[in-house]
Amino acid sequence: MKAFSLFRTSDTLSLFAAASPAVSSRSYNFRTQLSFPQRLVFCRAETDGSVSLVNVPPSLLLAEREEAKAVLHMFLTNQGMNRINAARKMKKLDLFVDHLMLRLHTVYKTRYLVGRELTTPEIRDALIPYLEELVEEHGDSFVEVLEYFPIPLVKEKSEEAVQKPPSNVTETSTMPVSTVSEPTTSSKKQTTTTRASNIDDTPNLPPHIVYLEQLGMERDVIKEVIRKFPAFGYYSLEGKIKPVVEFLLDLGIAKSDIPVIISKRPQLCGISLSDNLIPTMAFLEDLGVDKKKWAKVIQRFPALLTYSRSKLQATVDYFYEMGLSSQDVGKVLTRYPSIISYSVEEKLRPTAEYFSSIGVNPAVLMSRCPQAFGLSIESSLKPVTEFFLQKGYHIADFALMASRYGALYTISVEDNLLPKWEYFLTMEYPKTELVKFPQYFGYSLEDRIKPRHEIVRESGVRLLLNQVLSLSDEDFQKLVKRKVKKKNACA
Repeated sequence: MKAFSLFRTSDTLSLFAAASPAVSSRSYNFRTQLSFPQRLVFCRAETDGSVSLVNVPPSLLLAEREEAKAVLHMFLTNQGMNRINAARKMKKLDLFVDHLMLRLHTVYKTRYLVGRELTTPEIRDALIPYLEELVEEHGDSFVEVLEYFPIPLVKEKSEEAVQKPPSNVTETSTMPVSTVSEPTTSSKKQTTTTRASNIDDTPNLPPHIVYLEQLGMERDVIKEVIRKFPAFGYYSLEGKIKPVVEFLLDLGIAKSDIPVIISKRPQLCGISLSDNLIPTMAFLEDLGVDKKKWAKVIQRFPALLTYSRSKLQATVDYFYEMGLSSQDVGKVLTRYPSIISYSVEEKLRPTAEYFSSIGVNPAVLMSRCPQAFGLSIESSLKPVTEFFLQKGYHIADFALMASRYGALYTISVEDNLLPKWEYFLTMEYPKTELVKFPQYFGYSLEDRIKPRHEIVRESGVRLLLNQVLSLSDEDFQKLVKRKVKKKNACA
């Protein structure tokens, strides 16, 4: 039987002596604050009496701490806090982040014994359920509980109890203690920004920086990635970055595209190939993603492979609920993988309901133009609908136009629809011609519409609007000549 204990090289426990002046007006119970040693050492007692020690590198734990912070920040935004406020609040949650690190070390203690790095999904899977439990337990006080941790919020007690905490209150823990020492804000900034801002000043660059530059990633881009996602600065070259890069190259992604993919989603390098990345790809292939087009899919939206399977499945389930076939689902995910980033309840469903309200089949529109579901209803969709209604089109006619050409909603009213509409009025076509061929608004006014119409006008023939614009230059010229010849023969 194996027993676990913790050896420490500095004091690991200190007692809160008094409440902070900033919170002295509140009533709290007092618990122990944990400080952190410079090195974490696990002792494992074997059955034969021998002892093996495993040192966990501080750089590894710093990386995992940054990822834990990223998970917490994401969770706060998912709870309704905007990104700016969440970022500000994170500056006050250092002790709670330390607590999350303790939890990781408890859940994955066997991983630390063998010196194995935790992947991003593993960190997320361990922390998010725990955070959800805290929300359920504390409700509206959730953020306060985090901010004042480890001092728990309790019901009203006397002011004397606040000012004189019982001296015999201690808390012991058998959980492994994080090695990340963060006594001050300045030390935090140094660990997260020095690697980025001082790269140019380092005589011998870290191996992963050299490797990324060899791939063609500019140093300023690398520094910006580390600034936005500090954990990336601690990723090991051989253990994380290089295996993922080589895997992407094997998929057919060009070497020149790797820096763009990493800068868009550096978290991709924190995912285990065997445990997460490859199984997620297989899962997406089962959902319909064309496995022959993975290179294009990842180039379009690298973050696709970092989403949980539950999120992927929830979005696909909603596609089926909308009425998409399995073939259509596969096409949507392959052509426009960023659709996965949209919330079903906050984005996809309300947008689909709006389209349904004006007579547009949301399933048809999703299969033809999924990017329309990423637009704001108030600032993008409604103005386009109202534009055509104001021009005298019936709502049913416009619904037909939108179904035939979903990209209509992605076009600017002022910069595109209005000038093309005004020119259309000079072309002597009935308005119904746009119901038949709404793709008119997708062609360039100066490079396609005006030149083609001028040729037709000068030739004195009559063509359908789609014949004027959709044919190739060669076929268009042939058609005009044929029409002119026929006209002259009849004259």
